[in-house]
Formats: sequence, structure tokens, C-alpha cells
Amino acid sequence: MREIVVVSGKGGTGKTSLSASFSYLEGQNALACDCDVDAANMHLLLEANFKNQEDFYSGEVAIINEELCKNCGKCATVCRFDAIHLINGQYKVDPISCEGCHYCSHICKPNAIDMITQKAGDIYTSNIKNNTKMVHAKLGFGAENSGKLVAKVKQNAKIMALNGDIKYVITDGSPGIGCPVISSLSGANLVVLVTEATITGLHDLQRVQKLVKTFNLKAVCIINKYDLNKKMSEQIEAYLKEEDIKVVGKLPYDETFTKALAQAQTIIEYDKNSVLANLIQDSWKEIKNEVIQ
Repeated sequence: MREIVVVSGKGGTGKTSLSASFSYLEGQNALACDCDVDAANMHLLLEANFKNQEDFYSGEVAIINEELCKNCGKCATVCRFDAIHLINGQYKVDPISCEGCHYCSHICKPNAIDMITQKAGDIYTSNIKNNTKMVHAKLGFGAENSGKLVAKVKQNAKIMALNGDIKYVITDGSPGIGCPVISSLSGANLVVLVTEATITGLHDLQRVQKLVKTFNLKAVCIINKYDLNKKMSEQIEAYLKEEDIKVVGKLPYDETFTKALAQAQTIIEYDKNSVLANLIQDSWKEIKNEVIQ
């Protein structure tokens, strides 16, 4: 089993559309994995049915036992997150604002405050439209520890792939360079960097490549909408050459991208004979060649 992680320095580069297209192309040889848990959307393109769900618990939140509470207000005084308020004569904790630091529970003399593990999200295993499966998740509103949730999603996907003798796990990582991205990259066999031919595209590509380099991971790159600014595209290619990163695809601007999204389809489904679809298929072949080297 080989894991291919698709990332970008920012959102909107086409990362998810490409991840879904690769998964659709490979069919039952691949398992799709969406690690963009803060704003998951690959399930829309692959028609995930959310068949199996499991709760994800992480972090703690304070709960005040009203029977023991003397309403002294010390907990509200020491809370640096403004999470405790007097409501109708009783102090209560706002679970969205609570950071689970335990300070209030330590200073409470009647021991009226308990710290309980909170549900931080949901993990799903779905059947998708190309007769294979997908592991994905949704972080709860205001919840933290998205990096831990990503790690659990990846773990579930790898176990399922190994048990099913599936050749590839195709992971749609989070955009940016934060904790969920770091977790997405963990254990990857190949990283696919997706960028676009803009100044910010180059800047964000450099940021995410610096992160990939820190983990000593092999990477390739796809330049999306390269023809909108060919001079910038050339600068990106020059940078990639310096970093010894192979360009496995240069995709032109094509409204097929947005038309396919509007129909909740991958580009391959929407028009398999289009120039863009053929280029994506060629990119996927290059990626498979790279991941086995």
C-alpha cells in the first residue's frame, strides 16, 4: 500500500478536484481519504453515502455541578478565556469558549467543577460512486485538535487499505501549513504539490515545500492554470528545478473545472475526452510511476 498526499499552500488551487479525479480514475485499486477535516468537501464529488459513523473524542471541557457550586465566582475570575458566566443566578461554562485548561477546577474549593472529555467530531467510512470506499471526517463546531482527528482518519484509511489489499490511499490534505497539514503529511510515500501561476501561488508553494522538506518526503508538482501567467509559471518551474521537484502536470485554464464542480462530478466524469481530462490522466500516470521508485 502506498499513500499519496495531495496538498497546497492555500485553498482554491484545485487540490480537491484533482484528488477526487485521481481516486475516480484508479477505481477499486485506491481508497479515498479526505483529511481536510475543517472544511471537508471531497465527499460531494465522490457521492459519499456516510454509511458508517464513529464519534471522535479529544480535549476536555469544564462542567459545573450546580448542586455543589456555592456561586463564589472564583472560577469566572480566573478564567482567561471568558468561558464562565453568571446566568440566572448560576455560574455556567460556555463549552465553545472553554479551552480545557483545568485552572477553574483546581481553584474550586467545593470541587464542583469536573473536566470531561468532549466529542470533537465525527469520522465516516463511506461507499463512493466508483464502487470503492472513502474515509473522511468533520470537525465539530468550535472544536480543536484537528491534527489529532486527521491522524485518526489516516490511521483508519491505512488499516482499511491494508486489510483490503488496496494499492493506493489517495489523501486530500488540508490547505496551508498548520497542524492538520503536518498530520496529513505524516507517513506519506509521495506528496503532490498543487499550485497556480500567481505570485501568491509561488509564495505558498515555497512555504508548503519547506514543510515537506522538513519531513524529508519526496514530492512532485502540478501547476494549475499555468497559461494565465506564463512568466510566473516559468518562475515556479525554475524554483521546482532548484528543489529537484518534478513537474508531473501543467494544466491550462479550462472552464471544465467549474462546470464539473457545478454538477458535483470529477473532471474525468464530466468530459473524459476533454484536453483537461487527458492531461489529468497523464499526471496520474506520472504520479504512479514516481511513487513506486
